[in-house]
Formats: sequence, C-alpha cells, structure tokens
Amino acid sequence: MASPPHLRSLRRASTVRRPVEQVAIGADGVVRRTRADALATEEPLEIRLVRPGREATRVVVTMRTPGADFELAAGFLFAERIVRAPQDVAAIRYCTEGEQLFNVVNVVLTPSAEWEPSSLAERAFPVTSACGVCGKTSIEGALGTACPRVESDLVVTPEILLGLPDVLRRAQAVFERTGGLHAAALFTAEGALVRLREDVGRHNALDKLVGAALLAGELPLSRGIVLVSGRLSFELAKKAARAGVPVLAGVSAPSSLAVELAESVGMTLAGFVRGSRFNVYSGGERIAASLHATTGRGG
Repeated sequence: MASPPHLRSLRRASTVRRPVEQVAIGADGVVRRTRADALATEEPLEIRLVRPGREATRVVVTMRTPGADFELAAGFLFAERIVRAPQDVAAIRYCTEGEQLFNVVNVVLTPSAEWEPSSLAERAFPVTSACGVCGKTSIEGALGTACPRVESDLVVTPEILLGLPDVLRRAQAVFERTGGLHAAALFTAEGALVRLREDVGRHNALDKLVGAALLAGELPLSRGIVLVSGRLSFELAKKAARAGVPVLAGVSAPSSLAVELAESVGMTLAGFVRGSRFNVYSGGERIAASLHATTGRGG
C-alpha cells in the first residue's frame, strides 16, 4: 500500500515553519522579536472509493494533518460502515496527479466488499477537521445504525488510568513542536502504549488509530484502553464503540449523548482524567474496586 519510492520525499509534511512576531512584557517594557515557529499543517484530504474496472467515487473531504493518511481513510470508512473488515480493502494508494499531490487517497475495494453506492447520499458536503458529523443531512443519519455491544472482561486500576495522560503527552512528537494537535492513543490494561496518532482534528486522530488497527487485523480492540486528548463527543464514543473499545477515557468532559451511547453499548467512559482523580460516567465495573473508596463530584 506504499507509494513509489521516488514520490515519498514529496509527501506533505506534518509541520511547517513560519515567521512569528513574539510580543512580551518585561522589566524594560514591551519587547518584540521575530522568530521562526512550527505550525501543525492543516490540508484537505479527499477520500475516494474504487471498484475494479469502475471510476472512483468521492466519499468525503476532510481537513487533516498529513501523516497516516491511509489509516485515516480506513478508519473513517470503518466508522461509516462502508468498510467492515481488512478483507474489504484490496489496496490504498495516493492519487499522484494534479496539484493536490498526496491530498487524495483512493481506497480500492475487493469484489466481496458489501458497499452500496447510494449510501453515500447522506454525506452532502465536506466535513472539517473539527467535526465528525457535519456532512450528515439528518439527525437519523448522524446517529447512524446501532453500535454492537462492547464485549470485554478487561479491568483497569485507577492508578493505571491516571498515569496515561502523562504517557500520552510525552509521546506526542508533533504536539511537542507545535502545541496545536489532538491525539488518540491505544494502551494495554497494564498502561503500556501500543499506538498513538495525532491530527488537528479529534475525530481524525481516532480514525487514524482505528484505521491502523483495522489494517493490522486487530479489531475489535476488546483488550485495550483508548485515551483522547480533548473532550469526549458522541462521535468519538461511536467510533470507539464500533471498534470494540471497552474503556474510552479523555482528559476533558463528555457530552450527554456520548454518555448515553456508552451506557447503551456497555462501554466504560471516563472523563477529566488528570492529576489524582477522574469521573466515571458509565461502565464503572471495569474500574478496579479501589476507585470506589473515594466519593464526591468534580471535574
């Protein structure tokens, strides 16, 4: 699924350098100086579906940070139930013609893939890096079909869960240079980092993470913990549930609909995971009993 060697050096970079004027107030008054700063790259990615012998069909255009583009495409298509297994994907490759070099990905489906082209009609317009459901034309389309119930006997201790944000932060290479990216990471029940993906979009980061697991034949993620760097939206909860994630955690708050979804599928949802405490919104049975010695509200 890799691109030809002579094209790899031309791929879009995940960061760019730009001049910035820094303004600071010190003992001698206002000081202004110009320096180079690293910014997270944000560019469009068009995802297309290809059937052998047919023309490519545009699925969506999303704004993303270049890198792990094939995983992003696979994860997005899995979340939308267009791709259901790695056997559905014959190949993924860049379109290397025109000005948008490496900004268009063609996902070639196998003949056995169950994809109905008319199902794409609900995606009415491009989505942004910040949005997972903007392209849906109705509430029913946004909610989608019911997620399967999450089946897992995984249990995690509070100490392990509270230690994950520090591991996530240290592993965010692009965030370290730019301060401008979201992240989604997969951990074992023992707190070992399995895989991390970054992007300007929260949903893109999780799509990349799930896409990597899909292409590696690792779904469902029934023995893993997924931690995201921001708030826990409904769309993130839905993507995690479809991937079979038993424990989804975030350093910020969940939405009410995310909690409802987690409860309905039996997924553990933990928010405000930072410092020495966190809130459990659903699935508390997967958190080791020592957590229940502490009571109270907060976040």
